[in-house]
Amino acid sequence: MKTDIPNLETTTTIEEKPKEETLTVTPQAAPVSAPKRSHGFLWATGRRKTAVAQVRFVFKKNSGKISINRKSVADYFKGNSWQEAVAVQSLELVKTNKDFDVFVKVSGGGITGQAEAVRYGIARALIQWDPKLKPQLRKAGYLTRDPRMVERKKPGQPKARKRFQYSKR
Repeated sequence: MKTDIPNLETTTTIEEKPKEETLTVTPQAAPVSAPKRSHGFLWATGRRKTAVAQVRFVFKKNSGKISINRKSVADYFKGNSWQEAVAVQSLELVKTNKDFDVFVKVSGGGITGQAEAVRYGIARALIQWDPKLKPQLRKAGYLTRDPRMVERKKPGQPKARKRFQYSKR
């Protein structure tokens, strides 16, 4: 079965319009500048378990004071050298604590959770201050939020996972 389809020829006419001069603007990237610092300070928050640390960097030359709840680090942690060292690890890693004062308000949790919350908050503030520090802080593990929390107690049990002694009869 053969059918002949007639060959349809269509003609189109294109009318050329006079070209108008247009001004083309190429988008350019905005210049990278320092982070916005409202009145010379930066805010950051660090959390660990139930502890929350609000960190504020106040920019002053040749200062470098660190205070936690209006006390020095040594006074706040009362001789717990491990917690003292953990709290300032972020600053010691990047070796730039003379350009600003660090004021921390920390609450909740125990001293270990508070020390790690302070470390995390300081690391996040350092990223705002200089984004080039991010790989260094990330590699050291100071930018990782530890999600481990205490598991809640369940009803009908003495603790979260402990069960009462099973009696067969």
